[in-house]
Order: sequence, then structure tokens, then C-alpha cells
Amino acid sequence: MIDQALNSKIFSVVAEAARAQGVRAFVIGGYVRDFFLQRPNNDIDIVVEGSGIDLAQAVAAKLHTRVNVFKRFGTAMLRWKDCELEFVGARRESYRADSRKPIVEDGTLEEDQRRRDFTINAMAFSLQQEDYGSLVDPFGGIRDLNDGIIRTPLDPDTTYSDDPLRMLRAIRFATQLGFSIVPESIESMRRNKERLSILSAERIADELNKIMKAPKPSVGFYLLDRCELLPYVLPALANLKGVETVDGRGHKDNFRHSLQVLDNVAAASDKLWLRWAALLHDIGKAATKHWEPDTGWTFRGHEYVGSKMVKAVFSRLKMSQTDDMRYVQKLVALHMRPIALVTDEVTDSAVRRLLFDAGDDIDDLMLLCKADITSANEQKVERYKKQYDHVKEKLVEVEAKDAVRNFKNPITGELVMEKYHIPPCKEIGLIKEAVKEAILDGVIPNEFSAAYALMEQKAAELGLA
Repeated sequence: MIDQALNSKIFSVVAEAARAQGVRAFVIGGYVRDFFLQRPNNDIDIVVEGSGIDLAQAVAAKLHTRVNVFKRFGTAMLRWKDCELEFVGARRESYRADSRKPIVEDGTLEEDQRRRDFTINAMAFSLQQEDYGSLVDPFGGIRDLNDGIIRTPLDPDTTYSDDPLRMLRAIRFATQLGFSIVPESIESMRRNKERLSILSAERIADELNKIMKAPKPSVGFYLLDRCELLPYVLPALANLKGVETVDGRGHKDNFRHSLQVLDNVAAASDKLWLRWAALLHDIGKAATKHWEPDTGWTFRGHEYVGSKMVKAVFSRLKMSQTDDMRYVQKLVALHMRPIALVTDEVTDSAVRRLLFDAGDDIDDLMLLCKADITSANEQKVERYKKQYDHVKEKLVEVEAKDAVRNFKNPITGELVMEKYHIPPCKEIGLIKEAVKEAILDGVIPNEFSAAYALMEQKAAELGLA
């Protein structure tokens, strides 16, 4: 079976080149792991007891392809067909307390395997003629794969303290693969949680995005909480934890609710930023939570506060603060609007305004809204879903009739200036606003002739005609 993993021409070429150079080479890491998991993987790591760069150049010459050399890191990379191969010399590493960047020295395969993050990533296939295709697994990676376990090759305190990114990687792999992290690693992460402070925000964000893309991303965030890492990576989410009770009346655990909404969205869409909107949709509740004796717990304006907090989350993680962030802010700000329409009488005017404000993101907003319907009371959930369906039908009906999803005012500033021979002035804005409001309120149809007539009327009132 293992031979099947190495029956490609690329491996025989690497083996021949290594033999010609008198060095030992091995396939290591993710490709080996994914072979046993029967997952496709075209990223192949080759570790060499010698110069990875020299071997990469020899292989590239045999395959008549180009090689990219990174001398600073002692690595080289080449592409062949649909595969990407990275070559590196076997090495041993030591770390300083203030950095996750290691001091690297030449080493053996076993020393290289010892420095790997997890046993399932430390397995290697031999490319030597005498044992071609044999599995080199000194730490029981195949056993841990079969048992669905994330375990470190060395003492976890050493592994996680040396490179704290491995804590987030452990959680990410557990989330992606549906594996369990061994208890000693959980305890080690708690002990080493403050080491996260040496990580760059970009590396943290990259791991969070990979967790977010998993089939059930809530698993990763529950693990972050269990390992006490959540306040270090997403404090705004951690602040939602817990239920406060006054006079026997509590509110839902907004942390658990947010993760349920995230999973609901993930089951329906693979859009990364829609999933982020689901995760963050209620982050404003911690700041707006208020007890009122007559009403109970309230979170008034949490959607507005939450939309403002999104920028701080993105800034903290150094994530894109352009269209992606604005999309998340928009959905967080609007996520209560469809719920507010869930009444027996859904007015065309309210629907037009929702369509106008959401624009092309209305379908994503409605998906988020549906995902947000969570309750232990099944009758309540069923009632809300029926009302949600009513709003969705109304959206389709009004959009077909009024075409306001991507509303463009029929009356432009240029038209008003040309018609009345005036320079830019506040009256132009007043006319355009009057036309927009009249269309959204259904006073006039979304048609040029009706808008033009209203423009003339408003202009006369302002003394322009």
C-alpha cells in the first residue's frame, strides 16, 4: 500500500538524484499524513540529509523545470505538473524565549522528525533504494492517525513553548480532521498561553481562517476556549461567555449562540467572510447588556455597536480592512433588520429599505438571519422560520415590482444642475433625497418619469423653477 504513495515518476526522479549525490532523502509531513487519510495533497516536502538546495537543482535539471532557491532559509521549490515540491536539509533547532524563529543547524532525519509539531506530521517515506517506500515513524504517528489523536513528538511544553503557533495548529488540525487533542497537550497549552504574545497577528489570523473554513468551525472555537487561548486571539468573542441572572431571569449564553449560528451558516455556505459575520454578529451584546425590571435583559443597539467593533477585530488581526471588512460590518449592522420585519404585516416600504441598504448582499443577510433563529423551544423556532419565509417571499415580490436591490436614483445631480442652470448646492441634495425617499416609501414608482415630475415639484418649492 505504501508503494502506491510513491509510484509517481517524480519520486523515482528524486530518489535517483539523491542516490547520485550520495545523500538520503525522504518524503515527510503533510503528504504522508494525507496519504493515510486518503486526502489529495499535491504539496510534497522532501527532507534531505544533506543540501536540499543541491538536490532540488539536480531534480529540476532532470525534469527540465525551473527551481526557486531561498538561500536564507536553506530551501528550494519547484513545480512539476500539478505538484509543488519543497526541498530542505534535515535540521535540528533551538529556540530563544523571545522568538519563534529557531536557530537552525544541520541534522539527521530523526532530529528533523523530533522538531516537527505533531506525530501525524512527523512520519516519512524513505526514497532509498534498499527500503524504498518504507514508513519511518519513530513517534507512533500512524497509531495516532488511526486513533484520531493530536499529540506532540516531544514533551508538549517544549513543543508549544518553542513555537506557540503550534498551539493554534493543533486546534486547527483537530477541527479540520475531527481529531482529539491529548489531555497533556490541553494542559500544556493552558500553561503556555501567554507565549501567544510573540506571534504575529497575521499568523494568528491565518490559523483562524483555516479553522473558519472547516466543516464545523465551532469545534475550533470551543477548543480555543477550553485551552484558555480565546482571550488572547479573539477577546471580543470571549467576552460573550456566560449567563447573568437577576431575579431568576437569565439570558442565553451569547458565546454558545454565536457558535451555533456560525455552524448553521457553515452548513449552508462556504463563504469565509459570511462565516466571520456569523461569528461576530452579536459581539456588541457584551457592551449593551442591560437589566430592566419590567422587560428583563436587553441588548439594544448591539448590532450597531457590534458593527463598529468589527473594525477593531480586523485591525487586531491585521486582516483586510477594505471590502471584506465592510461586508462583515454591513451584515452585523443589518442582521436584526429582517427579524424586525417578522410580523403579520410586512410593509412594502420596510422591505424596499432593507433591499436598498443590503444591496447585492441581501441573500447573504437573509441566510445569516435564518441561521440566527436558535432556541431550545422548537415551537418558537418553527414560528420564526415561517415568518422568515414570509419576509423572504415579500423580498422577492417587492424586488420584482420595484427593482430597488441596487437602487440608483433616477435623478442625478448633473440633471438638476443642467435643468435649472445652477452650480453644486444643498438644494440638489434635497431634491435627490426627496426622490429617493418617495420611491422607497412607495409614494412614486421607481421610474424616471415619476421621479422627474417630483423633481420639478420639489424644485418649485425650493424656488429654483
